[in-house]
Amino acid sequence: MQYFDRHEGGENAILVHLDIHQISDPDDLEEFRLLVHSAGANEIEVITGSRSKPHAKYFVGTGKAQEIADAVKRFRDTHEDGDDVIVIFNHNLSPSQERNLEATLKCRVLDRTGLILDIFAQRARTYEGKLQVELAQLNHLATRLVRGWTHLERQKGGIGLRGPGETQLETDRRLLQIRVNQLKAKLEKVKQTRAQGRSKRQKSETPTISLVGYTNAGKSTLFNRLADDNIYAADQLFATLDPTLRRVKWAGVGNVVLADTVGFVRHLPHELVESFHATLEETLEADLLLHVIDASSPDMHEQIDAVNDVLSQIKADAPILLVYNKIDKSGEPAGIYYQETNTPARVYVSARDGIGMDKLIQAVQELLSGNLHHYIITLPYHAGQLKNTLHELGVIEHSDYDDTGKEVLSVRLSASKLKQLLGQFKLDAKEVLSPKDAKSLAPALEPFEEAIQQSRAIKNKNDEHSLTDLDPFCH
Repeated sequence: MQYFDRHEGGENAILVHLDIHQISDPDDLEEFRLLVHSAGANEIEVITGSRSKPHAKYFVGTGKAQEIADAVKRFRDTHEDGDDVIVIFNHNLSPSQERNLEATLKCRVLDRTGLILDIFAQRARTYEGKLQVELAQLNHLATRLVRGWTHLERQKGGIGLRGPGETQLETDRRLLQIRVNQLKAKLEKVKQTRAQGRSKRQKSETPTISLVGYTNAGKSTLFNRLADDNIYAADQLFATLDPTLRRVKWAGVGNVVLADTVGFVRHLPHELVESFHATLEETLEADLLLHVIDASSPDMHEQIDAVNDVLSQIKADAPILLVYNKIDKSGEPAGIYYQETNTPARVYVSARDGIGMDKLIQAVQELLSGNLHHYIITLPYHAGQLKNTLHELGVIEHSDYDDTGKEVLSVRLSASKLKQLLGQFKLDAKEVLSPKDAKSLAPALEPFEEAIQQSRAIKNKNDEHSLTDLDPFCH
């Protein structure tokens, strides 16, 4: 049943791209063509032009609108399936501009937002992803419900002209709002489920590392390399849409949760940012963001700005490590670049070829655990739990035994992590570290040593009470 008096879409697309002088950050034509190809459309012709500002009625102006109409007519005259044509604009059109263009061109018109939503609808695989895409589509469609069934009109005067009182347009709007409310309620449950998962990870002190970046920057390829996984990755825009979480054992840090998120794009539709807020909350709650950048892209700086803009919209304030990917194409050497505070700021890698992955792992270690240092730890006989924890963290570089039979470990970890472990297992730094290492940690270990002494005093006191209660001659 046809609800809207709109032209059917098609797979053959005529692309329209204008250079609008008023727009300081214009959309890129080559990226637009990649978006069209990602949607599965067949590019027929590209019509370009320039204007000082958009035309109020057609966006492109009357002359350019006629040029597009002529291109549609040429295609229809030379192809048997001439009706299988759609005109796609690399701009966001108002509902009235979209309607005016369809009336003039006699074919379906799609703007940039509609194109991205169509790609997302094709790629959504999970229950959550489908809910989010449908909500974004309905929010976009809400302003475009026009020209409904004409046989259901408002009530009019005269015999035989009294309609049911509600047009199909109003009915559709009411049903659409009901569906939007249903989707929001379902996504709220998804949000609560995610919040519970995050709460459990926080209680277990499991850090979360979230991969963000421009679409097709190589996030999924890097995710597969780090997590030893095989999620779908391809050289196309928005190859993966649904968020993926994996638990990974990161050397020097221990267990972490690695999150792959949807790719961003310049002028990402507001409907998508709103609808995907439940997914983007993984980015909000992350302990560290890996901003994956296509180092071989000529628009690299514009893409970085686009990602930063979305992160600003969702108010993400976690520390960010810039990961310049695809150095196999750009030619940069693998390595870590530090800020003045000796904090890793940039890492150059190739996720596809596995180049520089050790540098990335080291940079994440330093960001999550502080600067790494070498320590020699002599384990007391009762420190088996500490040894197991060090093995789980993957920080033991060498193991040997001294003359007394005690195990001596050479480890590489941060001072803060070592302090935490000594306090956790109530070990005296002077007992397990060399005099030099113990002295370097002394100022920061004072709170831990004080806690250890208090714990021992309480234990001794409890032991005395226990013996007094058990010995009848003590009364």
